[in-house]
Amino acid sequence: MEPPTAALDLELAEDSVAFSVRVAPRASRARAMGVHDGALKLALTKPPVDGAANAALIKLLSKALGVSKGRVRIAHGEHARLKHVVIDTDTPKEVASRLRSLARR
Repeated sequence: MEPPTAALDLELAEDSVAFSVRVAPRASRARAMGVHDGALKLALTKPPVDGAANAALIKLLSKALGVSKGRVRIAHGEHARLKHVVIDTDTPKEVASRLRSLARR
């Protein structure tokens, strides 16, 4: 696991949490790899073909954060390794806490 290079940059609003994710597709297993330049780094098993990696990203985040897949959206960067993700939630502080825990794994 990479050592964190910076703290995870989170944008909290009344009903959402936004943050950047750097993905590493085609990994042997899906996992959190820490924080890289303020972005959560995640390894995904799916290739970046036909939206498979994006779907895997949404599934991984929804499971890890305890929210439905419909509440996780990629706001920017659908075709890039660096993505801006928004989690719609009634409890943004709780989701932010779970994200920080995920980033430390």
